[in-house]
Amino acid sequence: MKLRSRKAAGAALTLPLLLSGCLFSTRRLPVPKAPLVTQTVSADALVSRLNDRWTALESLTAKVEIQASVLKSKEGTATDYTTINGRIVMRKPGQLRVVGLAPLLDTRIFDMASDGKTFTLSIPLKNKAFRGSNALKKKSANQFENLRPSVFFDAMMVRGLEPEDEYMVTAETLTMEDAAKKHLYSVPEYILSIMRRKPGTQELAPVRVVRFHRDDLLPYQQDSYDSEGNLETQVTYSNYQDFDTSRYPSKIVIKRPLDELQLVMTVDKEVENLKLTDEQFLVKVPEGTPVQELE
Repeated sequence: MKLRSRKAAGAALTLPLLLSGCLFSTRRLPVPKAPLVTQTVSADALVSRLNDRWTALESLTAKVEIQASVLKSKEGTATDYTTINGRIVMRKPGQLRVVGLAPLLDTRIFDMASDGKTFTLSIPLKNKAFRGSNALKKKSANQFENLRPSVFFDAMMVRGLEPEDEYMVTAETLTMEDAAKKHLYSVPEYILSIMRRKPGTQELAPVRVVRFHRDDLLPYQQDSYDSEGNLETQVTYSNYQDFDTSRYPSKIVIKRPLDELQLVMTVDKEVENLKLTDEQFLVKVPEGTPVQELE
């Protein structure tokens, strides 16, 4: 009985000590540096900004450098291809032309154009050409054959929402480390999740997730999902600059996780809403070149 009484007395003394704050120590933690400006907008206002930006765009032309990499995660290897020059023109609702040029020589490596539904791809140096639907029906073992024009079209500018889209906006603050300056900084952001209701159900299927920095409310990442809910394409936008007609990212990175393919585009020039002709979206396949139909 005496031993139990001593234990009970000890416990009774410990609780007041804890509550009185006598048993603790204080240590310093790094304080993240906050941005100079953090904007606050409603979900509707954020979507309106995105929609207005998309509505104002009629066409876009860009001069870029393109560097492609094929990643093999299971083998732990990556194949990096030589950086090439590129010219991209796009016009709503779905026309696109992408031309790849060899550095210095200005020789055409590939030429691809799409009317929004079908595309033609010419590879003059290999005497090859392809035609197919923008909608990929059957995946190829060749990652580049799965890279349809819509990937470029959707990456060059973040689309506005469609009438059938449903959305929600959440706020989050990331803590990042600047290794060079040896300090932490906080990154407040908005996350716009875009979904569509599956027919005949209450289930919402993910379509896109767009992330915005709250200092400038510009999109810095867009994740697109396939019909099975898998992350199909991730695009990051960084180093926004003032070009001739707009503020536009000077670096665009396209990642295709399912194909383990990555494209890094460095934008040297970007102009919006020039008048483009139909001829600018036509690919001339050299006479005698065999044309392969892609599914």
